Amino acid sequence: MSKKLKAWIEAMRLRTLPVSMAGVIAGTACALSCNGFKPVPALICLLFAVVAQIASNFANEYYDFRNGLDRKGREGFRRGVTEGDISPSAMRNATYGLLLADAILGCLLLFFGPWWLIAVGIAIAIFAVGYSTGPYPLSHHGLGDIAVIIFFGIVPVMLTAYLQIGSWSIWTITLKVAVAIGLLGANVLIVNNYRDYEDDKSVGKHTTVVIFGRKTMGTIYLLSGITAFILLVLAFQDILSPWWLAAVAGCLCIHISLWWKITHSRGATLNPMLGKTAMLLFGTSILLLIAVLTK
Repeated sequence: MSKKLKAWIEAMRLRTLPVSMAGVIAGTACALSCNGFKPVPALICLLFAVVAQIASNFANEYYDFRNGLDRKGREGFRRGVTEGDISPSAMRNATYGLLLADAILGCLLLFFGPWWLIAVGIAIAIFAVGYSTGPYPLSHHGLGDIAVIIFFGIVPVMLTAYLQIGSWSIWTITLKVAVAIGLLGANVLIVNNYRDYEDDKSVGKHTTVVIFGRKTMGTIYLLSGITAFILLVLAFQDILSPWWLAAVAGCLCIHISLWWKITHSRGATLNPMLGKTAMLLFGTSILLLIAVLTK
């Protein structure tokens, strides 16, 4: 594999892509719970979510480089632009090319939903870029975690379910699931920022970990996961089968184990914990889908 290709793959941050997939899978589980499953909009939503996340990752790399917030040899993912493996213009063009492709995918969803979806698509595009740049970059002012809860939890879960069901008839169930997925998704960002604490603090990037400290955000990581699993149980009280409860308990144990390892690790040793936190979210969404299918 060439160095440049490896840099592009690294820029996609494959370890975290399950975060965007989990919201769509969970939303599909909600639709299935009332026999509203529709494969075509579900698939388009999945592609839309993944492309949007990759575009956001590319934008983050490009704008952090342009704003001087990255340095060579950082602890996290290798930054191809900063390290000189990818030209800034190529990363910028790839970012906006992906946003254009996502806009096309979003237009396809208009065959299954109302015109106000255009406004949602615009908001998602603004978030993808505004997370890292603009007059008030969200990730630089402690708002990244809230943005993740909204755009990786509430938006994909609620809209995926809505586009398949065609109504908000089970919105109370879907909202619980959406918040749960959002909290687990925000935990992935907490690990990322926990690892980058020194780097971010040195360049004035005010993530929640920089603002509140590692100890506080470690506690929030733990409590967010516990809250998420409680919400999932409350959302689907009609499928409280022994195996589902055992699966939730197992996921909770994994979550607590990850919390312990994260709060006792530093630097690059946190990279595997980042991927495992993302996979815990993805695995939880798959288990939820199976629980609904087998109820």
